[in-house]
Amino acid sequence: MLRLLTAGESHGPALVAILEGLPANLTLTQEDLDRDLRRRQVGYGRGARMKIEQDRARIISGLRFGKTLGSPLALEIQNRDWPAWQEKMSPLGKPPEELEQLSVPRPGHADLAGHYKFGFTDLRNILERASARETAARVAAGAAARKLLQEFGITVLSQVLSIGPVAVSASIEKLSWEEIQTRAEASALRCADQHAEEQMKAAIDQAAQHGDTLGGVIQVAALGVPPGLGSYAQWDRKLDARLAATIMSIPAIKGVGIGLGFEAAGKPGSEVHDEIILGADGRICHATNRAGGLEAGLSNGEPILLNAAMKPIPTLGQPLQSVDLKSRRPAVAFKERADVCAVPAAGVIAEAMCCLVLADALMEKYGGDTVEEMQAACRVHRESIGWK
Repeated sequence: MLRLLTAGESHGPALVAILEGLPANLTLTQEDLDRDLRRRQVGYGRGARMKIEQDRARIISGLRFGKTLGSPLALEIQNRDWPAWQEKMSPLGKPPEELEQLSVPRPGHADLAGHYKFGFTDLRNILERASARETAARVAAGAAARKLLQEFGITVLSQVLSIGPVAVSASIEKLSWEEIQTRAEASALRCADQHAEEQMKAAIDQAAQHGDTLGGVIQVAALGVPPGLGSYAQWDRKLDARLAATIMSIPAIKGVGIGLGFEAAGKPGSEVHDEIILGADGRICHATNRAGGLEAGLSNGEPILLNAAMKPIPTLGQPLQSVDLKSRRPAVAFKERADVCAVPAAGVIAEAMCCLVLADALMEKYGGDTVEEMQAACRVHRESIGWK
């Protein structure tokens, strides 16, 4: 139902997002879009690029007087670094004679694999699009999807569970989602455990001193998702598969777990599956949420919980060994400007991607060309299953 396309290079004029399929009459403001763009840019361990860019989404089409039209929503995010790159990244003309070509691929990046695919020996042709800078366009589009979810009482949030060797304590499991969200938004690392946050900062500082980088684990939670979104009928309609795929599409994400995730593999079934009970309000629910709100490709009415593992950023202050594609001789990988740790930003990006998938599943379930038509169908469905 929803289709997102993005375009643009890291040091090109701008990034562009086209989101097709939003229903008409969704209220959307400039602040709705820019709020999440700001959240993506902050975080302890970010690099110099974030001091240059101050992302703002310019609305090109699909909105009139603050409401969606049902036509494609087009957004543009200008790259403020573009003036310094106009000659190196010009879309037209010939390259300047003194243009430096990057021929030494960086381990862990798209450089070498991209060379195998396209044959480029100037690796800038690859790294400019493969850069995580592209995720700014996704976050802007995700903010529009988030606004649609809010019309149905759905909240999507994230927190950092670990950075490098430092993990939050089990005590955060006792916190309400509201408290976790409040703490995460106030934290430079999107961490709800203040003691762990200080240790994480120390680990980031130590990595920076050694020219190294750190990854970590983020958790995304979607609250208020009605049961029955997705499908068990076909593999590509399963909501868990769609969510896992969209999280894996984020640069540097190497693993996704739902609910207990990989932990479930080492436990007996009695400690994995959630017993079904009658809640205090008479609604059928689950005694626990080990499944993470997803069963057989469908939402089951419990909070959807996704954990994602992010590898350390591969651009290092002390570059690793590589091979020059032109001379075929050993060389040291070149260093592009980068962060020491971008785990908190990955959480915001993951929120955006989850919003897009959930909004798509919501439209698939409730149909309608307008927000009002979707809401009417949602009310009928909720009443029919006693999920008010």
